[in-house]
Formats: sequence, structure tokens, C-alpha cells
Amino acid sequence: MKLYDYGFSSAAYRVRIALNLKGIAYDRASINLIKDGGQQHSAAYKAINPQELIPTLEVDGHAIGQSLAIIEYLDETYPLPALLPSYPLERARVRQIAYAIACDIHPINNISARQLLKEMGHSDDEILTKWYGYWIKRGFTAIETLLSGSTETGRFCHGDVVTLADICLVPQMANAYRFKVPVDAFPTLVRIDKACREYPAFAAAAPEKQVDAG
Repeated sequence: MKLYDYGFSSAAYRVRIALNLKGIAYDRASINLIKDGGQQHSAAYKAINPQELIPTLEVDGHAIGQSLAIIEYLDETYPLPALLPSYPLERARVRQIAYAIACDIHPINNISARQLLKEMGHSDDEILTKWYGYWIKRGFTAIETLLSGSTETGRFCHGDVVTLADICLVPQMANAYRFKVPVDAFPTLVRIDKACREYPAFAAAAPEKQVDAG
């Protein structure tokens, strides 16, 4: 397997966690989202992933884009440890949490959205910081309510076993800390994030541990 990756890509961070949890060895190709105007826009990478997004996983001559599609592929082909519960309602709950982050919070705050804001004239750092913080706080408020009010929440987002929900939560928490978004109002998320980061699989996947983190 070959992972097209970037240290500070939240979506790629998710895939690194999943690969580590499953103990899957892989080669890594760094695609710098900043350097050279964004290496994801190069003709060579566009031929691999027409969306010009990170990550992409190459497997047996096939290129899989979209972090959640990659993770679910890994879960289907390397079943242990399972990243989704066995029962449909529990799987739906885990997916609800994961999708709230990966589909609603992250896309509106990723690098392409921030670059577009700048192109539209909103280049003031204070404006960009407020934009970033608003969407994280709005999303985290809903997820905190969902998790804190449920008996299905345990040490992790769903019970006491790491799932896809935790794999999505930790990179988004890292973004909140990186962009200095206050998280005191989200004690459940802070607690779960801390529990996840104690796992070697999460720790090794952290952006600061990647060779292109500088």
C-alpha cells in the first residue's frame, strides 16, 4: 500500500490512525498542500486523484480517495480490530459522529476554504480565525451534547473501544488546539481525545511526528 499523505492534513491523519490501529505497513508519499502552490494540484497527482485532495491510498493498482472510504475499505479487508460496531444502530451512531466532523466541520475549514476566503478579500487573520473558531464551536457543541447525554458513550465516543468516531474526533481536536479555539466547553470531547492520544497508534499518527511537519 502507498499513502499519499501530508502531515497537517486532518483527513490523512485519520487514515494514518486507522492504518496504525490495524498494524498495516505502508509506503508514504508526501504531497505538500502549501509548497509550490499546493502539490496536490500538480498534473502528476491529478492523474492519481482528480479531486486534488489528500489522502489517496494506492492498493493493487487502484487509487482510493476520501478518508472515510479508505478507512471503511481497510475495515472490510482487515477486520481486526473492528472500527465499526456489529449492530446496525450502533454503527449508525458511530457514523453520525464521524460524519458530523468529516462532512460538516472539516470541509468548511480546510485549506481550500481558507484560501478561497483570502481570494475573496477576507485576508485578515482575525477574520479567518473567527471563521475557523465559529464552525468548530458550532459542530463541537452538538457533538458534546450528543456524547455527554448518551449512556452509549464510554471511555471513547462509543463504549470503551476505539471506533471511526474517535478516528475523526482526534484530528479535529488537534485543529482546534492548533488554531487556538477554546475547548473548555467540551469536557467530554477533551476527555476522549486525551484517552485516544494515549494509544501508540494515535500518537504515531500525530502531525508533529510526520517528516513533513515542518
